Amino acid sequence: MDDDDHIRASQARKGSPFLTAKQAAFFLGLQVKTLTNMRWKGKGPAYRRHGGQVRYHIADLEQWSRDNGRGPRRGKRDA
Repeated sequence: MDDDDHIRASQARKGSPFLTAKQAAFFLGLQVKTLTNMRWKGKGPAYRRHGGQVRYHIADLEQWSRDNGRGPRRGKRDA
């Protein structure tokens, strides 16, 4: 992803809440291919189709990230 894509993702967040797959992958810190594979397997964040194009809503990306977050690991001392 180049700087132009990063700028467009930032602008989209300020304007439209819908991101392309490339922008959404950048937002989540994933590769586009990873996000695409997750979508095909039904395991990634919710998405929509607008005019045949895949779009991700920022709120859905944030919720998916929160739902898939993990707390601190517990060591043997904490057990």
